[in-house]
Amino acid sequence: MARRGRKEQILAVSERLFSEKGYHGTTIRDIAEASGILSGSLYAHIDSKEDLLFEIVNQGADNFLGALEPIIASPGNPEEKLRRGLAAHIRVVGEHLHAAKVFLHDWRALSDERRQIILEKRRRYEALWGALLEEGIQAGVFRPVHPKFAQLVILSVANWVYQWYDPEGPLGPDEIADQFARILLEGLNQLS
Repeated sequence: MARRGRKEQILAVSERLFSEKGYHGTTIRDIAEASGILSGSLYAHIDSKEDLLFEIVNQGADNFLGALEPIIASPGNPEEKLRRGLAAHIRVVGEHLHAAKVFLHDWRALSDERRQIILEKRRRYEALWGALLEEGIQAGVFRPVHPKFAQLVILSVANWVYQWYDPEGPLGPDEIADQFARILLEGLNQLS
């Protein structure tokens, strides 16, 4: 139990440091010092710095997928699913600010095999958004835009939230998502 608690502490410290300094800018010594242990002792809890990165990034990918999959699978209007999906994405970012930044910026630092695992999860996530947009286009709810470009716009807007979101600020993830969705949907709704 104590080992697991220490590992969770090391992961939390690594998330923060990777977010602040980048994966390549963070040393094992930085992680050990911030965790309150000697550098050599860190290896009693981890095998490598990359293991920490993979765990953070993989959990981030799972968080995004886990938030969006039930929304896409649920019945309902594509416009409402888009609003809910955007809120779910922003909620993941807002609840895991450091991890979201690491997920979005440092996943490419993973070794080939691990990078492929994350790339596959990212593709699955993007495919969910593509399917939602295609559903909306086919239903006549969204204008016939290129789904890939619409998906890029939506995810670009949502991913950038980590840069300015303040958990103590006046707007929570749902309110931010509502503002974004309103702006995006004006460009997607079928014109009368």
